[in-house]
Amino acid sequence: MRVLIVTAGSWGDVAPYTGLGVRLRSAGHEVALATHERFEQAVTAHGLGFRALPVDPRQELASQGGQGLARASSPPVELARVARMARAFMPRLTRGVTDAVRQGTDVVLSSTVTDPACAVLGEALRLPSIGVYLQPVQPTRAFPPIMTGSRSFGSHGNRLAAYALWAGTERIFTPSVTALRRELGLPRRRFGGMLGMPRGRSVLHGFSPRVVPRPADWPAGHEVCGYWWPQTPTGWQPDARLLDFLAAGPPPVFAGFGSCVTADARRLSGLLADAMRRARVRGIIQAGWSGLHAESDDLITVQEVPHAWLFPRTAAVVHHAGAGTTAAGLRAGVPSVPVPVQLDQHFWAARLHALGVAPRPLRFQRLTAERLASALTEAVRSPALRARARDVSGVLAREDGMRNVLAVIERLG
Repeated sequence: MRVLIVTAGSWGDVAPYTGLGVRLRSAGHEVALATHERFEQAVTAHGLGFRALPVDPRQELASQGGQGLARASSPPVELARVARMARAFMPRLTRGVTDAVRQGTDVVLSSTVTDPACAVLGEALRLPSIGVYLQPVQPTRAFPPIMTGSRSFGSHGNRLAAYALWAGTERIFTPSVTALRRELGLPRRRFGGMLGMPRGRSVLHGFSPRVVPRPADWPAGHEVCGYWWPQTPTGWQPDARLLDFLAAGPPPVFAGFGSCVTADARRLSGLLADAMRRARVRGIIQAGWSGLHAESDDLITVQEVPHAWLFPRTAAVVHHAGAGTTAAGLRAGVPSVPVPVQLDQHFWAARLHALGVAPRPLRFQRLTAERLASALTEAVRSPALRARARDVSGVLAREDGMRNVLAVIERLG
């Protein structure tokens, strides 16, 4: 069967689907991944087909709007700014998704942002279309909407907040989706689901039920499968300098903010170095999309290093609490120090703390070397955090989230 996986966003929104794609291909399916041109080589290196989508996520995050998003003082401000950015590029992205699907497939698997367009295309072209989400966006009493921060509004308030969020996100997607329905000769439809989606979609979630248990009030067809682990680049080998640093002393602390783009990389680099010095730990800083950099006898900077290889060799990981990095830290069995920057990162940061594998999250916009050093000391020195991290890692090692997706695909065949 020909399978097309469609996703948009940063590398964290793409990487899990490389692992899923390789698993599906090993089961005999022909798999292609449609995403931004920036990630073409990383996708094709695993033997997966590639179909290009427009929009460069790094340029978007480095733009004036993207910088405003990173500086937002509260979740409502973040939502307003991300909505403004998304409305600008959504027509181009919808056109790219349409072109990718029209190249041919037997089934479409689509991420959160691309699912509204993929659902319409599936309806028009009579293709099975399944949501494969990395975030829990379906309303529930169990927790607040992931885009509104980590504070619960109570069981009824959480659902009401989710419905309010529906109204806001519908304005982002409905113009492009309505135009696409008109182009494809489909009747107008009132969208009533998250991200402008019609109700009743089948959605598979790529995170562990140990981290986010399936809420009892989710509709049938919404399942929590387990993590879809990214595929390690074929033939990748660690740099000799990194190996030497790891061997030269006790396990270091990792610090990286992935695809987040800060306007002042020099300041953030200095803050990280100062915090590690205060906490008396060795450190590895990942440059990421911000280009972070700091060096000393006890601190080095690296470029892209697979988290699955590096994190188990560290004492703790400082990160922005993106869904992918959060998962990698849990898989490695080491404590985290979450420093959420925006959007769903607050949700994952709160989850880490609730699981007992991280100190209280530190908000990026109020981060200081003193606060980070204190959290680092707790993460590295606390036996309880280390023991809990190992326990959660053991649970994840026994899960096989990709098996559930494979079973759904094979039932379609």
